[in-house]
Amino acid sequence: MAKIVIFGVNDLAELAHYYLTTDSDHEVVAFTVHREYKKADTYKDLPLVDFENISRVYPNNDYKLFAPMIGTKMNRLREKVYNEGKSLGYDFISYISSKATLFDNQIGDNCFILENNTIQPFTTIGNNVILWSGNHIGHHSVIKDHIFFTSHVVMSGHCVIENYCVLGVNATIRDGVTVAEGSFIAMAASITKNTEAWSFYKGNPAVKSDRSTRDM
Repeated sequence: MAKIVIFGVNDLAELAHYYLTTDSDHEVVAFTVHREYKKADTYKDLPLVDFENISRVYPNNDYKLFAPMIGTKMNRLREKVYNEGKSLGYDFISYISSKATLFDNQIGDNCFILENNTIQPFTTIGNNVILWSGNHIGHHSVIKDHIFFTSHVVMSGHCVIENYCVLGVNATIRDGVTVAEGSFIAMAASITKNTEAWSFYKGNPAVKSDRSTRDM
């Protein structure tokens, strides 16, 4: 068990508080945001502190962080907060639902893995990854860092998901495919071959649009 400070005061922070409170041994003691976004002194009846002052109030030798933020700017905003916390010497926890199915998978920190995810054997997951509910994560695959899976994504075996990817609801990834860095896979898109970096894909079978994800 660890004492946890959650970054954020939005829906994901509220959900993280619920999941950690009802489905983990961790104790949530406070929330934190950057000073410019702090509009109150409490959230969910717990202290809300400036992130700039967190080391003074909740030192890193006694507390850990959790930053379950949405995939804004292709997960780079969540990466920024993650790196800021690391630079302050904090460890991040991961939350893995008791209703998810795993097989001794290697999973990094600051991951938020919700109910009904099936993560098959010999698949690894990096740092700062969100798997919303109901995804199928195929065997012998690699999910790298700073990635967001929405719900009911089917990823077949022997796939690689590179950094900074976002996968929409009901997207399907064929076996053996590499989803390149910064790929955005739209809702219900079917990926049958390797993608190109920082590109947007939609349709079934999916095609690359003219839109670059670097500016998303």
